[in-house]
Amino acid sequence: MSEAADTMTGLADATENRVRARRRAEARFRLYGLIAIGAALSALAVLVVSIVIEALPAFTEHRLTLEMTIDEEVIDPRGRIAEAQAATGLSAEERAEAIDAAIRRANFTGLLRQSLLEAFPGVTDRRAQRDLAQMVSPINAAVIARRVARDPSLIGSTGSIEMPISDDVDQYLQGAIGRERFRTTGPAQPSGTSGEIEIEAARENFDPVLQRMRDRFAAEAERLEAAAARAERRLAALPADDESVAGERQQAELEAARLRDRAATYRSRAAGSTDELNADLPSVLISINGGVVRASAIEGGRVRGEALVNLENADEAAPGEWTIAVMETAEADRRISDRQIAYADVLQARGQIAQGFNWTLFTNADSRDPELAGVRGAFIGSLLTMLVTMVLAAPVAVLAAIYLEEFAPRNWVTGLIEVNINNLAAVPSIVFGLLGLAVFINFMGLPRSAPLVGGLVLALMTLPTIIIATRAALKAVPPSVRQGALGLGASPVQSVFHHVLPLAMPGILTGSIIGLAQALGETAPLLMIGMVAFVADAPSGFTDAATVLPVQVYIWSSAAERAFEARTSAAIIVLLSLMIALNLLAVYVRRRFERRW
Repeated sequence: MSEAADTMTGLADATENRVRARRRAEARFRLYGLIAIGAALSALAVLVVSIVIEALPAFTEHRLTLEMTIDEEVIDPRGRIAEAQAATGLSAEERAEAIDAAIRRANFTGLLRQSLLEAFPGVTDRRAQRDLAQMVSPINAAVIARRVARDPSLIGSTGSIEMPISDDVDQYLQGAIGRERFRTTGPAQPSGTSGEIEIEAARENFDPVLQRMRDRFAAEAERLEAAAARAERRLAALPADDESVAGERQQAELEAARLRDRAATYRSRAAGSTDELNADLPSVLISINGGVVRASAIEGGRVRGEALVNLENADEAAPGEWTIAVMETAEADRRISDRQIAYADVLQARGQIAQGFNWTLFTNADSRDPELAGVRGAFIGSLLTMLVTMVLAAPVAVLAAIYLEEFAPRNWVTGLIEVNINNLAAVPSIVFGLLGLAVFINFMGLPRSAPLVGGLVLALMTLPTIIIATRAALKAVPPSVRQGALGLGASPVQSVFHHVLPLAMPGILTGSIIGLAQALGETAPLLMIGMVAFVADAPSGFTDAATVLPVQVYIWSSAAERAFEARTSAAIIVLLSLMIALNLLAVYVRRRFERRW
């Protein structure tokens, strides 16, 4: 009896141990699942946050407001507009066309340049005038011309005109070029208002700037010394008696000596009390009395420099009314000059430059100028391309799936078709682009870079995906539905279209929308049919030249201007938003039409 009890107790303990082990295994499995989900969500969050942070500058822009008098003598010195207005023997429509043509030939670029010069009357140097003109894009002259063409009565009037500034200036104002400002603690006395100027102030006003410059000189000296050490190690590794490397040894010796000399210069400057500045060093800009002075030398409490923007007066500046800014990057290493920085700071202080939401990103098509580039053309091109894809792919794929699943005989022909459909779903997308280039463009003569051709190519690529999803949805319908319909006297066609298809519709719609969302993000097949071309206008039809959002992202990502980096991320956000909307639509459709049996 005792042995039986012990046996039962042992079995109970063993069972309890197995149960505990199983529960621990289940707990570990759940933990592993949570860790995997957490890792995936973390990676997704990092990706999305990085894209959003990168795209934020693209959603805002700085715009310049100028007081502009549309002087007919400036824009039309030959009197073409007045001649068109006074022309006789023309109908009202012909006269309007003549005036419009004369306005479009007018010199609005000169008008824009004159308005900028009126904002800075002291700018007389040719280089300074060129820097000032580059503050805005030349395309703004065409924008003003269109505005005047719509309303010729503006000629001779004076008013405020708002326009986007250049992308380099906008990048600077958004903080792309680092700078450090130092607050002042006392008055300063400039020696003049223009040209070469000396500014005297308390020494402690310039001590932080001097210390920062010395720190930079010391850091640059360390960098050059490390580079010289590498060159010397490379020189030591070369055999001294080998004539074949004599040239390389000489080059390494010269490089090491040059780096050592430059490092010694920076070391001496880091220990000195006077700093001579040039374009290869970080700029020091002093904003005082409504103007900006670029320092060329700093010694104690005295600064020598050039007035980039003329000072309003030479009186003593009150405490707190002047600042010192040290740029993180030397003028030689950036696209925007010190003079343009000075112009931008002054215009911003006057309130003529203001920051706002960048509606241009959504209302304009592509442009060579980043400040005027938008996603409107690519967005409309994507919609037109997806419309062609949906109209062609969805009906054909669904009908083909219905036939293969419900009516096709089971023989080697249908088996071969099924194998090919599965293989086509795994074919690289660029192959479909090559097919579209060969058939639709070269053989059929359809226009390149058109939504019609893009939709045809993407429809071919999407067909296998929708067919497979539709067949899976049809298989999920219980056979009893078909048998019940046939038993009540329905024909096979009625059984499928009246009973099976409505029950499979949620899965069919979900698969179709997901297939279209996948096609929306494709780039490679569209590159092969020419949709990578630069398109400055939004398409108005299926045969117009167009591009799509993924290709627009590709074009902007390879552009040289830094401002296109933020616009690339912004276009990615627009594309992701559209794809998320399609996937949410798929979820809604599935839940809306889902039936339980």
